Amino acid sequence: MSLVRLNIKGISYSQTQNGAYALILNEVDGDRKLPIVIGAFEAQSIAIALEKEIRPPRPLTHDLFKNFADRFDIVVKQVIIHKLVDGVFYSSLICERDKIEEIIDARTSDAIALALRFNAPIFTYKNILDKAGIYLKVNPKKDEEEDSILMDELVAEEIEASVQESYKDKSIEELHSLLDEAVNNEDYEKAANIRDEISKRE
Repeated sequence: MSLVRLNIKGISYSQTQNGAYALILNEVDGDRKLPIVIGAFEAQSIAIALEKEIRPPRPLTHDLFKNFADRFDIVVKQVIIHKLVDGVFYSSLICERDKIEEIIDARTSDAIALALRFNAPIFTYKNILDKAGIYLKVNPKKDEEEDSILMDELVAEEIEASVQESYKDKSIEELHSLLDEAVNNEDYEKAANIRDEISKRE
């Protein structure tokens, strides 16, 4: 399977999910976007890493990981978003220490927050982009305004529609089962998406 390189297009605040954000990744050699729902903490951590000028007085969790890795000569070489199951993305950190490579499982939001701090490239497989990639009708004026990482409400609405699409073919029973599983796994971002789909039908 061929890898496709991604870069970060921006972060969009969710209009329907309280405290949730959508991280928009863009394929480097194409026009498709990959929207990923993330929590507020991860959104803040990614935004701070993107802005550069903002320096928290104390290290955030991802900064602490970077400081720890630097101290012990561990480098994150790249991030690969390698799986998509029921709207949830799974990622791996490809790390290296003393020329020995290790693969570490990570939530996608954490993996991207770390990729920014290590200047590591982000990749996904072509079949994942084929399945979940979307074309966004982004306001061209917004594209020119590179000083803001928050994207407009139109983009947010389109992203949310695409995220919810993955649950459209599920029955109410399947959705409740997926909701219980997400809560048990403490995957509250996924649980919020499923809850929203259930609410629409009831």
